[in-house]
Amino acid sequence: MSDFYAYLLLGLQHILNWSALDHLLFILALTCVYTLMDYKKILWQVTAFTLGHSITLALATLKLVEVNTTWVEFLIPCTILFSAIFNLVKTKKRYRYWLVAVFGLIHGLGFSNYLQSLLGAESSLFTPLLAFNFGLEIGQIVVVSVILGSSLLTLHVFHWKQKPYIKVVTGITIGLVLPMIIERWP
Repeated sequence: MSDFYAYLLLGLQHILNWSALDHLLFILALTCVYTLMDYKKILWQVTAFTLGHSITLALATLKLVEVNTTWVEFLIPCTILFSAIFNLVKTKKRYRYWLVAVFGLIHGLGFSNYLQSLLGAESSLFTPLLAFNFGLEIGQIVVVSVILGSSLLTLHVFHWKQKPYIKVVTGITIGLVLPMIIERWP
């Protein structure tokens, strides 16, 4: 198995497992306000997140940026809470791209220590980071697809209205993330 493929799988595994619940909740909070017809907007947001994530992941892995991991681990669920609250408040969606990219910067810092330990003696970080981020992006698209599929089912098969659907999903997200915030309080 090539190194590229190994890091691509690592990126996929980073998001496609229950230990990445904070990441999954973040994507749920971002995605639940959209329908399948908005897939381009969602993909741009997921990509904005990955770009932010990639920047700080690379900077921290190269040891150009060092942060207190306790604060980063606390801020990650805070980004989920803020994203969920934005679902309940009317905001211009164009601002969400920038906000998602900034939140991606925070999330990237959260994974950097683990990735640093994996990369260890790698001579070049470019290929592993690129492969990892491709895997992350593919994994996020899978998660977005599942969320959009369940949204489609809920809205069109069970005939829910979109606003109540958003409120229920957002409420569940907030209910799951509040204990994380309390648990990770620095």
